[in-house]
Amino acid sequence: MSIAHNLNHIRQQIDAAARAAGRDPGTVHLVAVSKTKPMPLIEEAFAAGQLDFGENRVQEMKEKQPLLPEARWHLIGSLQRNKVKYIAPYVHLIHSVDSARLLAEIDKQAGKVGRQIDCLLQLNISEEDSKSGLDEARAGEILADLDRYPHVRVRGLMGMAAFTDDQDLIRSQFRRLRRASEQFATLTHPRLRMEILSMGMSGDFELAIAEGATHVRVGSAIFGTR
Repeated sequence: MSIAHNLNHIRQQIDAAARAAGRDPGTVHLVAVSKTKPMPLIEEAFAAGQLDFGENRVQEMKEKQPLLPEARWHLIGSLQRNKVKYIAPYVHLIHSVDSARLLAEIDKQAGKVGRQIDCLLQLNISEEDSKSGLDEARAGEILADLDRYPHVRVRGLMGMAAFTDDQDLIRSQFRRLRRASEQFATLTHPRLRMEILSMGMSGDFELAIAEGATHVRVGSAIFGTR
């Protein structure tokens, strides 16, 4: 099947999942996970109307972005502090802020290029050692200290559920992220808006939408497996 066909199918599934949850389908945004995918496939997706692409390695994003600068590039993987400078001029949204030290570096590099960079705090909702992320208490401490980062805007939260067939467990983890978002939404700061919940991938995005996801990260269902 073509990339355009796959995208259309995923969008239909997103719309159906949103309507089943009593939500406006327009509130759910698709981030096409383009990591490891060659530019011709990404360009095919862009031509089919896909604007947002997610990469998990800075070097790969750095190589692809100049070839398709009109796209919106999301950093969805772990981000090393010494790599922030390479994406600061153009990154649309960093999903994976998992420490105050990383946020400080993003703020520093954003200041150098005269930007405010939009970020999400990553919570480890599955509590798996293999996954990065903050707990709610540490995330709250960072948000309470947001005055320290004038070149950063925190737009919401990101999380990854456990890799399991237990749908009840997956939903409970997504629900945990949504509740954290609701809790942090009571904080008042001009550069804090809990409006994005980035959760759900190819295998579980419909469950994520049912629990309030605004951004779902789908790769293999669009581009195929590696």
